[in-house]
Amino acid sequence: MKRAKQLQPLSRQHHLGLNLSRHAKECTDAPIDIAKHWHNLTTYIDDMHYHFQIEDHFQIEDSLIANALEPYRVSQPEVAAVLAALAGQHKRLQILIDKEQKTVSQSITVKQVRELGTLLYDHIRFEERELYPIVEKYLTEDELDAVYQASPDSIKRSDENR
Repeated sequence: MKRAKQLQPLSRQHHLGLNLSRHAKECTDAPIDIAKHWHNLTTYIDDMHYHFQIEDHFQIEDSLIANALEPYRVSQPEVAAVLAALAGQHKRLQILIDKEQKTVSQSITVKQVRELGTLLYDHIRFEERELYPIVEKYLTEDELDAVYQASPDSIKRSDENR
């Protein structure tokens, strides 16, 4: 899928998340499998090893993308729908992440792994298939550039020349 150059770093962050969450959705009830998938998901969500923290990603989407789309909410039903879905998904993910961070990893169940994997997978797919096409349609070049500038340098490529 061709993506606006300014959104490519955010899409790059999604690639690993899709892979990890897709596998987590298929987690077996074997304790070693549960531990492996749980570790992979939680490390992806909140570990600088992957040059990514989900709160930073949400901040870019909520402060730059959603705010830039806000003026279109009333006149463009597609924008209103995407903004509502984005807010709802971010809230559900954050609640689940907060709840799961308080859970001792030894007591994690296959249901919890699959739930987090499914929610993360569905959210990334939503952003790539619905949110980003709307962003590309409505945001100005300057607004897109601001999104790029706010993206972590660790996921930008030197050949992007931006």
